[in-house]
Amino acid sequence: MSTDNIMWTPPKEKFAHTHLDRLIDKLRAEKGLEINDWATLHSFSIQQPEDFWQAVLDYAQIKFQQQPRAVITGRAMPDVAWLPGATLNFAENLLAPVLTAPPQENRIISYREDGRVTRYTNATLIADVAALAAWLRSIGIQRGDRVAGILGHGYEAIVGMLATTSVGGIWSSASPDFGVAAIVDRFEQIKPDVLIVVNGYSYGGKRYDKNNEITAISQQLPSIRRILAVNQELDCAMPSPEIADHWDVVLSAHQGARFHYTPVPSDHPVYILFSSGTTGRPKCIVHGTAGILLDHASELYFHADLHPRDRFFYFTTCGWMMWNWQISGLMANATLVTYDGSPGYPDLDQLWSICAREKITQFGASARFLASCRQEGLEPARRHDLSNLRTVFSTGSPLLPSEYDWFYEDGAPNALLGSIIGGTDICGCFLGSNPLLPVRRGEIQAPMLGKDVAAFNQAGAPMQHDRGELVCRNPVPSMPLGFWNDDDGSRYHQAYFERFPGVWAHGDYIGFTSTGGAIVYGRSDTTLNPGGVRIGTAEVYRQVETIPAIGDSLVAGRPVDGDEELVLLVRLRHKQKLDDDLRQQIKTHIRIGASPRHVPRHIVQVEDIPYSRSGKKIELAVTQMLRGHDYRGNISALSNPDSLTEIHRQLVSEGLAPGADT
Repeated sequence: MSTDNIMWTPPKEKFAHTHLDRLIDKLRAEKGLEINDWATLHSFSIQQPEDFWQAVLDYAQIKFQQQPRAVITGRAMPDVAWLPGATLNFAENLLAPVLTAPPQENRIISYREDGRVTRYTNATLIADVAALAAWLRSIGIQRGDRVAGILGHGYEAIVGMLATTSVGGIWSSASPDFGVAAIVDRFEQIKPDVLIVVNGYSYGGKRYDKNNEITAISQQLPSIRRILAVNQELDCAMPSPEIADHWDVVLSAHQGARFHYTPVPSDHPVYILFSSGTTGRPKCIVHGTAGILLDHASELYFHADLHPRDRFFYFTTCGWMMWNWQISGLMANATLVTYDGSPGYPDLDQLWSICAREKITQFGASARFLASCRQEGLEPARRHDLSNLRTVFSTGSPLLPSEYDWFYEDGAPNALLGSIIGGTDICGCFLGSNPLLPVRRGEIQAPMLGKDVAAFNQAGAPMQHDRGELVCRNPVPSMPLGFWNDDDGSRYHQAYFERFPGVWAHGDYIGFTSTGGAIVYGRSDTTLNPGGVRIGTAEVYRQVETIPAIGDSLVAGRPVDGDEELVLLVRLRHKQKLDDDLRQQIKTHIRIGASPRHVPRHIVQVEDIPYSRSGKKIELAVTQMLRGHDYRGNISALSNPDSLTEIHRQLVSEGLAPGADT
């Protein structure tokens, strides 16, 4: 497998003196290592993990109250300890550059879809985090207590997390557009002590009042001691003081408080993140303080090439791990730019306009966003000055080759298009961007430093240049401490280590190319198997979604007589209707571009394609639907839950799914 179509090479003027270059120079000078290229550096990082991760510690200048006895103990996953014996504080490490930067320099720039922009200086951020931390201490919050946020991607969420972790608390968050059931399904498991919530939010030009939901959530979460409400000034009432404290009042009452960081052990939980929960109750994934700091330092310095005063903008929500990843950019002394609202309101050009206006250097969004820009014929490169933009990250689902074509013609041709893969499970990446390497059409550039990734066949043998299960053969710092309320670790072990003992199985179907990059073919739990031939869902999307009439699509397998036939759902553009001519065009396009095995037996027009709130197609729910299983699971975790009901109705009418509402 090889893709030699180079679309971008690192321009010296933009990527001179990268952190990777500096790391190589440092290792040569201090260790006497013969590191001459990327391949040599990556080999060193996985063959000598103690030396590599010590170099990351030194480079990032991670602060400890008590120094670790070692970098890592043990090699057998999951029984590995990172930085044993150390004590440190998460917030202290993120805020260290802020404390030494000019007080009136902007640190957080928050945009909302209604056009409101608020700029927060270093001095304001430090004062507000100290004030909120003082309030948390005053109500008895201490090490190990949970603080949960239901907040938009803006300033208050960042302050809430930093204040919580500064006192040794554990932070968990969700987006305000989650329904009551989705929030309770998550937070009821971790029993938060404090809830920080907005009184309303805006999305797609519509305003939503959260007050009734605040009351309902508080009634179903008896562990909550106090609620802190943020006024979004959207003509939504604030909850009464009997129900909730008010953000502005609390900060005002504690202004002038001094910082006091609570040290915690290296393996103390810092975040509890949740799996998407679209097919059952979400898993509560616990991440450790030192592990997240160490891993994010490697990824943001060496792969994102984040420098002091860079402007880092990621379109995300507080329910997606990309939020946690972006916030760690503070340790690199970057300015963070946030956006709360719909990426398509008032139109898809909104985010590109912010990139130009704020001179963004690193921008991230979902693959779905970039696909929508291509489909709408957007031309950011012609409409905006994106000369400061060095890297655009894409994640959430495989980035199709057609998106690379659009990006390097009309999107941001001078930037590195960095497709990345990882996820909530590791709150980080296994493969992603690399400022030293070229970008090839349809490829993720390279594995991340310190991560020994491979593609395994079903017998657990590595595939050289063929597709298989994405695995990681060595421990990495951001692998979870475990799952909440999984005392014996059995559910954690089952989720990642049961299939290939001692090896992390990530759940993606991937192939590595002869040039060292990788192509993702979709989730392995939805891998198609017609006639016994394994097919990744992305292989079908690569063909279908280049057809002008197709707005979006989803493919799933339907069991028939011991075999599997493919069912393709399509959302058409411009209110078109699916007819026999278009069906035949789709099948012919797939047959020529892929193979006869990829051609769907059935093509069904639907109104919408179901997505998670982090922009992932919900293929497994449709697969369960076709098999007559319960497809609803935690349906409220979807961004468009009504789509599944409509799809089920349509599949029943076509005779492709059981008629009973399972």
